[in-house]
Amino acid sequence: MVQPTMDPAEAFSELGRIRLDQSSLDEMLGRVAELASQTVPGSRDVSVTMIRGRAGTTVAYTSELARGLDEWQYEHQRGPCLDASASGDSVSVPDTTAERRWPIWAGRAHAAGVGSSLSIGLPIQEAVVGALNVYGSDPHAFDPAAIALAERFAAYAAVALANAHLYDSATTLAEQMQEAMRSRAVIEQAKGIIMGERRCSPEEAFALMSKVSQDSNRKVRDVAETLVARAMKKVRR
Repeated sequence: MVQPTMDPAEAFSELGRIRLDQSSLDEMLGRVAELASQTVPGSRDVSVTMIRGRAGTTVAYTSELARGLDEWQYEHQRGPCLDASASGDSVSVPDTTAERRWPIWAGRAHAAGVGSSLSIGLPIQEAVVGALNVYGSDPHAFDPAAIALAERFAAYAAVALANAHLYDSATTLAEQMQEAMRSRAVIEQAKGIIMGERRCSPEEAFALMSKVSQDSNRKVRDVAETLVARAMKKVRR
């Protein structure tokens, strides 16, 4: 059995020190995969699956082998990491040569040098779920103690992943709101310019921009920005 290179307490401590405001989501997920690979006895490669709706993505991985075995499951909509993600349970494949639930996937895994696997469900938030996938070189690489440690590690990682997801969602929402405010501001500027030039109402000014938008297949904001830019050039002359 492959022996861990990091003490579990040290790994958990490092997870607790991760600052979401100082690390990107990809960086944090990559570190989760690395720590799991170094901590869980018997592990050869590790990946992290996240599923939104029916779309699965490997958001972190320690090798192309792990990513490839995950992606086969997403493509065919079957496999241990998908079952673990859906149920939130631990799904073990003790021996890829004797696996009957997913024989085609198991055959590919065995051909790639994987003797066993362990997927731990990560319930993250509502429609977003995931799994920590641990791949071992040998059959029966994960004894009960290793599985228990992986489950403990996964529970800790799930909290970090949920926080990261919330932080990422909140950041994206804030950026979208700021963009919407900028769009509104430039549209209001353009409406003011049209109203001044044509002596029309705000509704008529916006209707004119909308028509130009449709006729030119451009967004209303882009039309407004062009109008404001032209007005600024006239002012500078």
